[in-house]
Amino acid sequence: MFKHRDYTLRYKGNSDVELILPNHKIVHDHPLIEQTSFSVLVWNIFKQKRRDCITVLEQFASQSKLILLQEAQTTSQLLNFIAAHNKLADHVPAYCFNDIFAGVMTITDSAPTQILSFREKEPFIRVPKSALITVYPIKNSIQKLLVANIHAINFSIGLKIYRQQMHMLLNYIKHHDGPVILAGDFNAWSRKRLNLLYNLTRSINLKPVNFAVDIRKTFLGRPLDFVFYRGLKLDAAKIINTAASDHNPLFVNFKMNLN
Repeated sequence: MFKHRDYTLRYKGNSDVELILPNHKIVHDHPLIEQTSFSVLVWNIFKQKRRDCITVLEQFASQSKLILLQEAQTTSQLLNFIAAHNKLADHVPAYCFNDIFAGVMTITDSAPTQILSFREKEPFIRVPKSALITVYPIKNSIQKLLVANIHAINFSIGLKIYRQQMHMLLNYIKHHDGPVILAGDFNAWSRKRLNLLYNLTRSINLKPVNFAVDIRKTFLGRPLDFVFYRGLKLDAAKIINTAASDHNPLFVNFKMNLN
């Protein structure tokens, strides 16, 4: 494992993995958002433990401008998927086991202009959870799209560590002048966690995506996966029913809402 705490690993095509450190100069080829509408896939992929998870990604690769994964492991199958579709993946490892990194991963068609990585240790098991903020240019606009991908703390008593992790991301998001997507596995399995999540996101004008047929993964009767947004128009949203993970993917289509 690399010693620097705030690092991101980048995978692109058949190139060697690239280490992205804070203040790394990023060269981007073209705007990520070039059309008035785009789609986002959000999925806790369960460390690719189940068959057909890559098949599901294949089905949505061409439709999704952004793929936000949680519990993504750098297996050869996932890296081959990224290379085969000429995608770029930014990965924030929470931990490493047998030379395979695991954590949140944001997969796109082009490089962001800014990257911020976050890690927060689980209080009991001491294994970190990770989060990633990436910022992308928008064609014919001075504004940029901020995308936050999070896997929230799970095992904790009280809200202190959970709130701390949320604040790390939201402090950056609230100052962003442009559209925002915040999505991932929030582990909001208690009433207090869910209320805190809604209160914090509402305080910075983020709206939740609602699903007409809600088959999200739940624990103790509460959904774990969410998509929040600001400065965009929600066009359509659905949940994909699959046995390829213990979570169902969320597929959301947005329209640009720029002045």
